[in-house]
Amino acid sequence: MTRQTIGASLGGVLLLAGGILGAQGPALAPVRLETDLVYATVDGRKLKLDLARPAEGDGPFPALVVIHGGAWRGGDKASNRDQLRHFAARGYVAISPAYRFCPEFTFPAQVHDVKAAVRWLKAHAADYGVDPERIGAIGFSAGAHLALMLGVTDPDDGLDDPAQPDLPDSRVHAVVNVFGPTDLLADDIPPISQPLLRDFLGGSPQEKEELARLGSPLTHVTPDDPPVLTFQGTKDPLVPHTQATKLADALTRAGVPGRVELLVGKGHGNDWGDDLPRIRAEIDAFFDALLKPAAP
Repeated sequence: MTRQTIGASLGGVLLLAGGILGAQGPALAPVRLETDLVYATVDGRKLKLDLARPAEGDGPFPALVVIHGGAWRGGDKASNRDQLRHFAARGYVAISPAYRFCPEFTFPAQVHDVKAAVRWLKAHAADYGVDPERIGAIGFSAGAHLALMLGVTDPDDGLDDPAQPDLPDSRVHAVVNVFGPTDLLADDIPPISQPLLRDFLGGSPQEKEELARLGSPLTHVTPDDPPVLTFQGTKDPLVPHTQATKLADALTRAGVPGRVELLVGKGHGNDWGDDLPRIRAEIDAFFDALLKPAAP
């Protein structure tokens, strides 16, 4: 299958992976949206993010990092703006970072970038009324992979950008994983996804075995990881549902709290319509329980 055919086949699926939750309905409270804030500069390239926050109150507020999908090769941070507004109306500071795409930039560039966005957010916590000890991450497809990497890696894994040694750490405190890859070395990766992994890693997982292992969230699961909520379709043509069950097994062995919901017969988000209101509510409840202080 040629790269052009692959792109045509994925079509709206990859677009959907950037903003599956779509419009969240009318805002619950007024919010402020700022776009194209520069969070890092890499080799002269400015990396930007969008940010939404409550229009009223001084905080400190919990924060969320919302990461778009697109096979690490496409997508747009702007696709998450409705979600940023939704979360800000619920009392969060929410950011959506752009990140460098493969195949021009291979792993770990994408992980470096989303980690840099978290570190920027923590470094500017006072400016935006953020509590740096209450930050969550949510991602879709490839963005979910990156959100998981935020949750399960630490500085000892060597995935923090060495060019930013003086910034705060990039750890987060809750993760929502919406059909994200967890094991890049799995033997059941479908043919349509194999060229995407090759572009991400700069070679096939078999050719880049050490890199593929480093880039797999499963590799890094340890008991001190944050809780993870996962949603995965059992007929996903890009990400096998075994990626979610393997993650569940790894979290169970490590004693990490969380939950995996398998949507039986559902694909890569494009046919989740009837389930979306419930999923949105479950995501809100998950983050609220973990990131908002308990009522006195």
